Amino acid sequence: MTGHAPGHGDHGHSHGPALAAALSAGGRHRLRLTWAFGLILALFVVEVVAGLYTRSLSLLSDAGHMLTDVIGLGMALAAIHAAAAQRPNVQRSFGVYRLEILAALANAVLLFGVALFVLWEAVRRLQDPPEVLGVPLLLIAVAGLAVNVAALLLLREGSRESVNVEGAYLEVLADMLGSVGVVVAAVVLATTGWPYIDPIAAAGIGLFILPRTWRLGRHALRILLQAAPPEIDLDALRGELAAIEDVVDVHDLHVWTLTSAMEVASVHLMTRAGADPHRVLDQARHLLSDRYHIDHATLQVEPDTHQGCESMTW
Repeated sequence: MTGHAPGHGDHGHSHGPALAAALSAGGRHRLRLTWAFGLILALFVVEVVAGLYTRSLSLLSDAGHMLTDVIGLGMALAAIHAAAAQRPNVQRSFGVYRLEILAALANAVLLFGVALFVLWEAVRRLQDPPEVLGVPLLLIAVAGLAVNVAALLLLREGSRESVNVEGAYLEVLADMLGSVGVVVAAVVLATTGWPYIDPIAAAGIGLFILPRTWRLGRHALRILLQAAPPEIDLDALRGELAAIEDVVDVHDLHVWTLTSAMEVASVHLMTRAGADPHRVLDQARHLLSDRYHIDHATLQVEPDTHQGCESMTW
């Protein structure tokens, strides 16, 4: 954290472990993300070949979803690699951590497009269902379910820390449930031959994808628009900063998310004349770090005799 306090040395500053670390929250789970990417890529190839052979829309729709996973996981890995490799410089003082959020948003857009296509194709096939081979479909669906479960376990821990990994996790979760739908469709086809179960299962997969896509896209957009994290009450934070001894006004308070698990803040603290700016700065720094887990902040401590800083026009 930094602060404008006369004579305050670097020993009182803390720029936080988040920005000092070489890897972001997503980067800490890069190896698991790589393994998941390999599994999903192999399954995608198998499902495309099997879907064309069995003429199953539910399997091809699951393969389409797998393709977005392959692209999404690839972008997620590329973003994490770039964020780790590109050190902050004069022009990019925060590095390129936002690439992870852009990758998550791209994932959401891809998922939305696939879901709409699957729903459209399902309606078309309900009017004229083709013959689908049930037994081969069942074998591929069971294999796909096993791969999805393995990938889900690889990504579960990282999804709690990184919105980028969370996007990959949600996609694999949708794939897993989609595989369940394909298994059910294959069992029905193999035992009854009812042709409508395949497009119905495909439509169910598409409907399942949509709300999760909306949640992921909304989360990514919130970060890109630099909105305050929903778990941080800015009014409460302002009140706690104002309660610090000798602080008479708190203004120009901003809190935003740089990337997953990296919150950033800036604020002006006005103090009464004669107050010790070192003590005010340290108390504010500890409050942000200990209570709100904000480890990187710019704190400007200014006396109440100073004029002009609170007069922002935008």
